[in-house]
Amino acid sequence: MTQTQGYFDPRFESVRELFAQHQTDPQARGSALCVTVGGETVLDLWQGVMDKDNSQVWEQDTLINVFSCTKPLGAVALLQQVEAGRIGLDDRVADVWPEFAQAGKEQITLRQILSHRAGLSAVSEPLDPEALFDWQAMTSAIAAQQPWWTPGEAHGYAPLTYAWLLGEPLRRLTGQMPGDYLRDHLCAPLGMDFHVGVADEDLPRIAHVSRLRNQQGDQYARDLFAAMGDPQGLAWKAFGNPTSLQTSTNKPAWQQAQILSANGTGNARSLARFWQVMAHDGSLGGTQLLDAELVALMRREHSVGMDRTLRCPTRFGLGVMLEQEWQGGSFGMGVNAFGHPGAGGALGFADPDARVGFGYVTNTMGPYVLTDPRAGELSREVYRCLRERD
Repeated sequence: MTQTQGYFDPRFESVRELFAQHQTDPQARGSALCVTVGGETVLDLWQGVMDKDNSQVWEQDTLINVFSCTKPLGAVALLQQVEAGRIGLDDRVADVWPEFAQAGKEQITLRQILSHRAGLSAVSEPLDPEALFDWQAMTSAIAAQQPWWTPGEAHGYAPLTYAWLLGEPLRRLTGQMPGDYLRDHLCAPLGMDFHVGVADEDLPRIAHVSRLRNQQGDQYARDLFAAMGDPQGLAWKAFGNPTSLQTSTNKPAWQQAQILSANGTGNARSLARFWQVMAHDGSLGGTQLLDAELVALMRREHSVGMDRTLRCPTRFGLGVMLEQEWQGGSFGMGVNAFGHPGAGGALGFADPDARVGFGYVTNTMGPYVLTDPRAGELSREVYRCLRERD
């Protein structure tokens, strides 16, 4: 395996050592870590290999699918429409998406969707595998879907459907497909190498993703995987309908689709860049993503308790997860941290008190539901270094 490369501030040398130590695991393939403090980069590291045959080294510009780390960017895109006065948080989604007003969804609001309270965590009717890459097929299926519970009365994470629950209102409000909107209004202004729908010329830069073998995760992970064994249950429908969701990660069809909940492709640097702006109330270095009041609202608790989809405790703001006391739900820093994990180990978050932006990615997927222990170890060590410095 290749040695650790990149930059580190000497005050965070112990983080670099821990990151390098992760690569000694026989199953480790490739990973990257980037951390900013007060807008300054203190760690920008990468290591390992990126291809299926373990022969191509991970480069500075290697890209990887960050899965649900994509969701907060979609949430910010919708909140930009709120800031512009095009829609209100408590407006009905059906006001901008009339076909949505059926099957008991007439009164569902944008706020309920952003906070996973709409009862639309999955499509119950079996979908054709190719529907995943067909915008009209997915929006039609979601428009016809009856909520799994009374909207607003409980919360349950929407791992896949969130893409169209956010993306279709965004498309109708802006006239742009969501990946194009993110490119123009988030990624380009921040200089982020991040894509929802990868261009042909960037496909060779994408790392091949594979799962860790013979690992079951913690009890919550085992409970979720057991629940996914019921083909009619919410867990399987949320993560396995259409079935192509489980089999397409390394395929160009997935990489080039615009799936705002799950197929963002970037790197640790792009995640840290996004979250450093969010750590500074939505504005940094002359670039403003979002008004500070909306960032504060984004961070406010909207859902808390046992998650009907994930079967573990979750705590949500608007499009973001909030800090929890249990280790698997913690970002490893302060109580006001907010961000989002991605399937298999990716993690992006902000700690506004410490002014930290954090990004971690790996192409060796772990089995945990929320924060992967590898990312958690690194963030806790960053926090230890910060407190020692103070």
